[in-house]
Amino acid sequence: MSKLEPLINRPRPLVMGILNTTPDSFSDGGRYFEKGDAKKRIEQMLEAGADIIDIGGESTRPGATEVSVEDELKRVIPLIKAAKALGAIVSVDTSKPEVMSRALEHNVDLINDVRSLQEKGALEAVAGSDVYVCLMHMKGQPRTMQQNPQYDDVVNEVQDMLRKRIAECEKHGIGRNKIIIDPGFGFGKSLEHNTRLMRQLERFHGLDCPVLVGVSRKTMIGQILDQEVPERLIGSVVAATYAALKGARILRVHDVKETVQAMKVISAFEN
Repeated sequence: MSKLEPLINRPRPLVMGILNTTPDSFSDGGRYFEKGDAKKRIEQMLEAGADIIDIGGESTRPGATEVSVEDELKRVIPLIKAAKALGAIVSVDTSKPEVMSRALEHNVDLINDVRSLQEKGALEAVAGSDVYVCLMHMKGQPRTMQQNPQYDDVVNEVQDMLRKRIAECEKHGIGRNKIIIDPGFGFGKSLEHNTRLMRQLERFHGLDCPVLVGVSRKTMIGQILDQEVPERLIGSVVAATYAALKGARILRVHDVKETVQAMKVISAFEN
């Protein structure tokens, strides 16, 4: 049984700490590219109260360059091992079926895929395992997704896409009880699209899967505050808090300590 299973439905939202072992991620690119720095960061996030460590070896920011399977494996597998050795619940942020398969060999708890298992072989790589999967909505591809994205009704269209991906997963034997959904804030969406999705986040509960929200330090926070990445901490924590009040079950964040503290305060008031 995945270590995530007994936690997924607890009253307080889970805090997922982001570890980008990449040279080019939008917020912390290069900071944790060296394995020693990355391992220290895992320890720091666990000490700060992270429930899940999300390890990614390829940036998905707008304009990001692609990474080979070999390079991504070199980046993420040693850190999956290190995080597991520390007793962490581990997520791997990847779209590549080869990386998913290798991560599963090391008992990863969650496959977090911005492409919703749509790459050839991804569904087959996950089917038959006990792993959780996170299906995210993205319009277009990372290199071009922010070039004037258009929707008739962003909430309906995101819901419809996720509903179809849930059904496809179920066809391949991945139970709905193992599926998490992510509306994909900032992935092929304008500020107006993002704010509308957040305002109507409750509608995603109708898909009967836990909702993950990742808005930490993103451009949408910068646009609202007119602040660059280093000055987006407070805005990110407020956005995560709003998402929690709207029923998000997992919050994917850079600032673990501050978000955990915010969730403790909410929990005290709500419960």
